[in-house]
Amino acid sequence: MKAGDYDTLQLLYDDIPDTLSQLIRTAFVPHPGYKFIVSDFSAIEARVLAYLAGETWRSKVFAEGKDIYCASASQMFGVPVEKHGINGHLRQKGKIAELALGYGGSVGALKSMGALEMGLTEEELQPLVNSWRNSNPMITAFWWDIDRAVKTTITQRIQTEVRGIRFFYKSGMLFIKLPSGRLLSYVKPRIGENQYGGESVTYEGVGSTKKWERIESYGPKFVENIVQAVSRDILCYAIKTLRHCFIVGHVHDELIIECSPDVDLDVICKQMGRSPDWMPDILLRADGYETCFYKKD
Repeated sequence: MKAGDYDTLQLLYDDIPDTLSQLIRTAFVPHPGYKFIVSDFSAIEARVLAYLAGETWRSKVFAEGKDIYCASASQMFGVPVEKHGINGHLRQKGKIAELALGYGGSVGALKSMGALEMGLTEEELQPLVNSWRNSNPMITAFWWDIDRAVKTTITQRIQTEVRGIRFFYKSGMLFIKLPSGRLLSYVKPRIGENQYGGESVTYEGVGSTKKWERIESYGPKFVENIVQAVSRDILCYAIKTLRHCFIVGHVHDELIIECSPDVDLDVICKQMGRSPDWMPDILLRADGYETCFYKKD
């Protein structure tokens, strides 16, 4: 690109617009004489979900610094699994299960995550779903406890609570109070019927058409909203912890800090990994790298 050799660019890359969009990151550079430290949370959603649901075996994995994909596969198949080691071929199944099934996903979610392209067969998918759910009974129960709490709050207009997450109805809105004290709000919630004839929650909001419409939701989807919101609150806490640094950007679960060459990466990561006072027992970890331009690690 810098040389203006566009013929070679077209020869090497199939999708030129995609290549150019990826290069946009590299346009962000620190001032001369400075560097970027890019630090992000390790498996933040998996950690928050395990903590909120009380899935203790997962929290133990994080406490011991082990690979969650190997641990998940080991829990699912009842055998030891090590990356590049014993039963290492099962790690991929553990990984795709972790990425696709944490918020109530099933066979369709596995397919969307590319399970078939990764070598899994159609016949393996449903047993994989069953194995993951059986291995994570607290998370599975958490989905439906949240589902019942939301429906009870909407129908009876009373406050409910599940594992420290509070639900209440006020002024025609459903509110979910997070551990940080922040509120998620859902406009004009009511109980409706889903496409399968079952009971579901609907509320008003901006849908996939980018227009204001009624949106359907249920327990696992509310859990996804809660987990991602708590993860965001943890990032905001990290921003406050590192407010003495020059934070030039934040993307999803990572911070981009411009600093002098002598700033220690490990110190930044350690400070970012502090647990907030409103969730003191959660096990967080941040990893990072130093660079002279922004990029994907």
